Amino acid sequence: MTKLDELVSAARQTVRQRQQEVPLDQLQAQLTERGRERPFKEALVAPGISLIAEFKRRSPSAGEIRPGADIDEIVAAYERGGASALSVLTEPSGFGGSLEDLRAARARSELPILRKDFVVDPYQLHEAAVNGADAALLIVAALDDDELAELYETARSLDIDTIVEVHDERDLERALAIDADVIGINNRDLTTFVVDVETTERLLTDIPAGKTVVAESGYSSREQIEDLDRIGVDAVLIGEALMRAPDPEQAVRELIGEEMATREHSILEPHHDPRPDS
Repeated sequence: MTKLDELVSAARQTVRQRQQEVPLDQLQAQLTERGRERPFKEALVAPGISLIAEFKRRSPSAGEIRPGADIDEIVAAYERGGASALSVLTEPSGFGGSLEDLRAARARSELPILRKDFVVDPYQLHEAAVNGADAALLIVAALDDDELAELYETARSLDIDTIVEVHDERDLERALAIDADVIGINNRDLTTFVVDVETTERLLTDIPAGKTVVAESGYSSREQIEDLDRIGVDAVLIGEALMRAPDPEQAVRELIGEEMATREHSILEPHHDPRPDS
């Protein structure tokens, strides 16, 4: 049993427990109380490369990342530094996250927020919507084809954007089969937790122009971000490097560059995509 299998199994068990505590119909009744929309995808396609700054307390591979981290302080620093969006880990067993962290981020920041978790049931998408998420992560390797299609359509029905995450060619084929419009390429193999940053460049060539591409895992320098921008990646998700930084605000500024930190994120300006049409 791989670590991914363990995390997915834990997610399924946790969802069953939460459904007993708060039935789906109660969540659905709360959807009318959602706050104003914060379009997530639009934040990723602004001119230049966009940064999704992640809050996570620990990980299975790294252990505790920032002991005593205050989510209010961290997300405020990310926003001041010029991040385009936030990612908040809500998975409890391996990452120490919670829906409380998601709600706190929503209350403290005006940025659009991704709920990052092992989403295996439509119930979690309703949770995401009710607790302040504007987008959710769908990990292809954690789902079969029917589950992936159902979750993608459920997210659309709830007006929640998705990052459909892939790691290899087979994952990518499945993501394209459901016509995912935002594709995340995770350089970390979730079965071994080994990171290979060449994964993004390898898979990018098979992604049709017009798709929004997010690079994930293994990035910590401005030079890497510039390289991603040159090859046509739209956004980069960075967590551990920012969470370990003594000054997260300054770390964001250094990663995206001062000129990008002060730019206006206008969705009206065209975004150049160097990938050929297919």
